[in-house]
Parts: sequence; C-alpha cells; structure tokens
Amino acid sequence: MNPIETPKQYSDYVDKKSPNSPIIKNCLIAFLIGGLICSIGQIIFDFCKYKGMEETPSNTVVSIVLIGIAAFLTGLNIFNKIGKIAGAGSLVPITGFANSIVSPAIEYKSEGYIMGVGGKMFTVAGPVLVFGISTSVIIGIICVLFNCS
Repeated sequence: MNPIETPKQYSDYVDKKSPNSPIIKNCLIAFLIGGLICSIGQIIFDFCKYKGMEETPSNTVVSIVLIGIAAFLTGLNIFNKIGKIAGAGSLVPITGFANSIVSPAIEYKSEGYIMGVGGKMFTVAGPVLVFGISTSVIIGIICVLFNCS
C-alpha cells in the first residue's frame, strides 16, 4: 500500500472512503419532525386557550409539557431513536434541551445521585445556561445604560 504523502492525497483518500450523506433528505426529515414537535406544542397551546387560560400561562404549560414528554421519552430510550432519524429536527426545539439534561443524568446514575446525577446532569446544558444567562444580564445592563424600552 502506498503511503499518503501530501494533504491532497489524504483528502482524496478520505473522500473516497467516506460515504456521501443525503443532505436534502436529512434536511427534509429534520424539518418535518421539528415541525411535528412544534405542531404538538401549538395543539397544547390551543387546548389551554380553549379551556380559558391566558396566553402567558399557556406558553408556560406548553414548555412544561414538551419538556416532560421529552424527558419521559429519553428515559425510555425512545427520544434517542427519534433523534437518530430526525437529526437536528428533534434537537432544536425545547425537547432537545430536556434530552441534553436527562441523558447524562441517566448515564451517570450508577455513580450516585450527588456526584453522578447531580454532577453530570448539566455537562451539556450547563454552558448553554451560563451563556444564555450571562448574555441576558449584559443586554439588560446595556438597556439600562442606554434607556432601552
């Protein structure tokens, strides 16, 4: 076998060995599954409004229910199977956030509830929370300084 001598030869070798991914098909499936998740959220929202709930509490109920469903499906290892099919379509909505917290908690349960579940639960979601909270504080300070309304 000939050694790979240049970056171009290596790139050609990798391209030859790597399978092509069906980008259009993957995007369509992600769009459909993500849309289905959002449609379920809209159905929950409409049901809350039908029952006489105001808009803000209805939004909260939708978030809680979708997070609960995603956490439950993650615990049953169903959400991961959906994620393999849907790709980013299952990760972009709030359900992906629930999965990113529940998955490490399940995986590290054997290490105990404090050091395992408690310590590892936010390994994926932790940086997202820190960045989101920090950004909102900075934007809040800027708005106070420049009298944003």
